[in-house]
Amino acid sequence: MSAVQRIALVFTIIGAINWGLIGFFQFDLVAAIFGHASALTRIIYGIVGIAGLINLGLLFKPNPEIERSEARTPTR
Repeated sequence: MSAVQRIALVFTIIGAINWGLIGFFQFDLVAAIFGHASALTRIIYGIVGIAGLINLGLLFKPNPEIERSEARTPTR
């Protein structure tokens, strides 16, 4: 996993935690920290959205561990 993908994953996790807080407690952590209508809040939301798109590629990336286990499994 490249450094860009790891950074994107961190932002995606931050976004997921924020959405969980919104869903369960109606509390928007990003807006509470940076302000509800601030430009910085919109930038953070934009970065989280881009990070999600970057991580979308991970969904379709082959996993070497799965491929190795399938190679070791004898066929019948």
